[in-house]
Amino acid sequence: MSLLELKDVRKNFGSIEALRGVTFSVEAGSVVGLVGDNGAGKSTLMKTITGVYHPDGGEIRFDGRSLAGLDPHQIREAGIEMIYQDLALARMRDVASNIFLGRELTRSVLGLQLIDGKRMRAEAEAMIAKLGARVKSVTQIAGQLSGGQQQSVAIARALTFNPKLVIMDEPTAALAVREIEHVLELIRTLKTQGIGVILISHRLTDVFAVCDRIVVLRQGAVIADDPAPRTTMNAVVAHIVGATDAPH
Repeated sequence: MSLLELKDVRKNFGSIEALRGVTFSVEAGSVVGLVGDNGAGKSTLMKTITGVYHPDGGEIRFDGRSLAGLDPHQIREAGIEMIYQDLALARMRDVASNIFLGRELTRSVLGLQLIDGKRMRAEAEAMIAKLGARVKSVTQIAGQLSGGQQQSVAIARALTFNPKLVIMDEPTAALAVREIEHVLELIRTLKTQGIGVILISHRLTDVFAVCDRIVVLRQGAVIADDPAPRTTMNAVVAHIVGATDAPH
């Protein structure tokens, strides 16, 4: 049984067919690259998986359970985390505060619940160490970190929910070469921990570097779904631009 299974998933906006029978799966501890041109349906598909949209047809199952009718909070509780391209960090706050943003740890003092900054810092340090992230101190201000370090904080925050699947939207966009390799290494770390990853990226070199399978969306449909070692960058590009319409 796959961790995530999509079967004939459809989504319409009026007369527009945004998703036209999408079928693919993600295994635990595997990385699936999701690629396609702008307007291919990637964003709609991710919003459908995470409960922002409800599908108009087909089925989405996660860890053996149907996600039908669940809202984004319930889907997150089920074990799916989405890291958006803008990262949604509070850039004026420190790393530890960002990792626990919205679910701060507290301690009781004279019947009052106060934020437990010491415990948050300790647990944030443990999370950063587990990831092998290159963040010098959890007391650093997030807005002063490099792009790769900020991506590390976003991943660490996602892991505080103990997810089984992490969806990453363009995590290496606008990063320097050295930082890109660090983010790819973080993705490999998630894989070794048994976490499934969907990597959305326009950078095919990154996709081929870390992905086990590559799924190509075009005009809301899966045009190709191949093991990464059995396809080529030229073949993927041909599918993306429609140079070949041979469905897989």
